[in-house]
Amino acid sequence: MDTNYLENNYLTLVGKVTGEKKFSHEIYGESFYVFNLEIPRLSGNSDIIPITVSERLLQEETLQEGKKLLIKGQFRSYNSYENEKNRLILTVFAKDIVELEETEIEEEENEIVKKETITNEVVLVGYICKKPIYRQTPFGREISDLLLAVNRAYNKSDYIPCIAWGRTARFCQNLEVGSQVKVIGRVQSRTYEKKHEDGSVETRIAYEVSVGSLEVIDEKGEENEIETENQEAV
Repeated sequence: MDTNYLENNYLTLVGKVTGEKKFSHEIYGESFYVFNLEIPRLSGNSDIIPITVSERLLQEETLQEGKKLLIKGQFRSYNSYENEKNRLILTVFAKDIVELEETEIEEEENEIVKKETITNEVVLVGYICKKPIYRQTPFGREISDLLLAVNRAYNKSDYIPCIAWGRTARFCQNLEVGSQVKVIGRVQSRTYEKKHEDGSVETRIAYEVSVGSLEVIDEKGEENEIETENQEAV
């Protein structure tokens, strides 16, 4: 498999800057910052997605509150060690940032309607690295949780949590570890409560890919698309 990120991990987001940028880290003299991008859903709610960006892509006014941005890049993960525990951190790594004016936003939205696409789309090609977890909610909604290992340059991998719904969820429960799949979906955020041993409760935010379509890639490299059901979580 070709592990070029342009083929197996790429996304496009359009949204508004919310909050202030924060310094993240520095590599070989190059500084990186993190900020949040608010992306509206069709349901009327919004996803708040963390974006990591190099100082080289930023201009003085780029990250002002409410600024509209078109971002292209990758969905990445890294491990953070906190309180002697390992935690998977997810972020969008920006490869390109374009500022959009209001007129451009309207044109973008009109074009999106024409193409029947969305401004939050991610494409991943990777391997199932953990047995999918299938479950049903008390209301009978079918869900499968997947963990996808997506190869990156320099023998690295990103581990991306994905969530599938309905018929897709039923299909995913039978996927074997090591199966190669192509997922097209959207990046979403959700809050949950983490209970600690001392009884305290901490509110956290999780990031994952909501699966819109899923294709199994066989050993010959051919893609076999399954019937999917995409449900947007509120």
